[in-house]
Amino acid sequence: MTAVEATSITKEEQSKPLALRVGAELVGSFIICFAIYAICSLGSAVYGINMAFIALLTGIVYAAATVIFGSISGAQFNPAVSVAAMLTGKTHVLDGILYIIAQVLGGIGAGAAIRFLLPSSEQVTFKIWMTPTINGFDKNSVSYSTLGNYGVTFSITLAIAVEVIAGIVIVAAALRTTGEHGESSTNHAVAMGLAYGIGTAIAYPVTGAALNPARATGIAIFAQNQGLNEEPLQQLWVFWICPVLAAAVVALIVIVSGMVSTKKNTPDAEVADEIESDTALDEASVSDGNDGEENEQSSAQTYTHEGVESN
Repeated sequence: MTAVEATSITKEEQSKPLALRVGAELVGSFIICFAIYAICSLGSAVYGINMAFIALLTGIVYAAATVIFGSISGAQFNPAVSVAAMLTGKTHVLDGILYIIAQVLGGIGAGAAIRFLLPSSEQVTFKIWMTPTINGFDKNSVSYSTLGNYGVTFSITLAIAVEVIAGIVIVAAALRTTGEHGESSTNHAVAMGLAYGIGTAIAYPVTGAALNPARATGIAIFAQNQGLNEEPLQQLWVFWICPVLAAAVVALIVIVSGMVSTKKNTPDAEVADEIESDTALDEASVSDGNDGEENEQSSAQTYTHEGVESN
């Protein structure tokens, strides 16, 4: 992409009405969260819990949504990405706050839809649907039914570790592949698909791979009081703090790198100014010398001419 094309894209995206951009974040988040809830619940019921299947489809869903809505809002779809974009100046604070509200509302809407669309009976309860879909650790981990038989559970420490690491991968990919004002591109869509796929592979066995506070919130609200081993809302704070912490870490690195780069460039600029100044002085000196010689030659010619006339 040329500089002219990038500039035109930036102006085009900035000209999009705020309401349209917020709406894109709302609809995109709804689609992403609903798709993930369906993959984890319906897909797991039909095909069994398959981490590769879930990670691949999760990455594809995020990539597809980024392609669809990227030219409108930049396709953030994740409060952690929006926080990092605000901290680094890619997104205005007011826009970022409205994006986050829209993302959470999209996740809640998707949670409500999947809650009322999933069939249930005495044999197939809502708990069976929700166990591979919610985000949690320890007894709410998707692996608890397997590991619990051996007296092993995934602690909160491991849950925080995997969510933060996966969050860093996702936020870094988002900041690295978006433009100065958060504009999206095809490379951004591919990068986000890979980042969310990798993040899901890292975190799903431990926490169900929240990676996105909006995704964790939407299903936790409607899985509350459904007979799960622990109430999802009691563990929800982990899936807000970890992604936001990852966003802060990545944003800090980006800001510090920018400051270091600026400092490195400043001495070079000063040296260049000094060289230009010295060059100007040298040219001025040469010019003054040439003017002096010309004046001396002019005086000599005048004196000679006056001598000839007197004779």
